[in-house]
Amino acid sequence: MKRNNLQLKLNEDIELRQLQLDDALDIFQTIDSQRNYLGKWLPFVEYTQKPEDSAQFVKEALDLPEDKQEYLFAIRATGLFIGLIGFKDTDKVNRKTEIGYWLREEYQGKGIVSAAVKALCDFAFGELHMNRIQIKCAVGNFPSKRIPQRLGFTFEGIERQAELLTGGVFTDLEIYSLLNAECIPTKRTN
Repeated sequence: MKRNNLQLKLNEDIELRQLQLDDALDIFQTIDSQRNYLGKWLPFVEYTQKPEDSAQFVKEALDLPEDKQEYLFAIRATGLFIGLIGFKDTDKVNRKTEIGYWLREEYQGKGIVSAAVKALCDFAFGELHMNRIQIKCAVGNFPSKRIPQRLGFTFEGIERQAELLTGGVFTDLEIYSLLNAECIPTKRTN
C-alpha cells in the first residue's frame, strides 16, 4: 500500500485523515485525558502511559511491510483530533477486513462514527475490492454496537472471552458483518 495521505471528508467539519507520525501526541493526549471512559472497553489504554507509547504505535503502524499495512485514519473535527478509525486483520486473499474505532466521549452520539464507518465501508468495497467487513463490539458496549446495527450489518454471534480488558477481565465480543452485495455506496466529497 502506498502512503498517499488519503483524506475522506465526511461533511463540512469532519474528516478522516490517514494516520501520520504527527498524530501521535494527539492520540496520547486524548487517551490520557479520557482514561476512565476509553479504558472501560479498550485494552490498549492501560498500556499507553507516556507519549512515547503512542509514538511507538504510530511508527509501528507506518513502518509495517507493504503487504501488512492497514489504512488507519485520525478522525478530525474542524482540525481537532477526536478519535481513530481503521482496518485491522485484513485478509487480502479472502477479501475481508475488520473495522475498529474509538472516539472522545464528548463527540459521542453525533453520528460521527456511523458516518466514518460508512465511508470506510464504501472505501473497502469500492477501492480495496473487499467482500466482507466485520465489526466486533464488547457485549455491554451499547454505543459501539449500535453503529453496525444502524448501518445494516448482520449480527453473527458471540466470540466468547475474546478480549482481555483492563483489570484482567475477559469480555465476550459480538460479531457483526456486512457483505459487498449488501452495501449501498454513499456519495461523498473529497
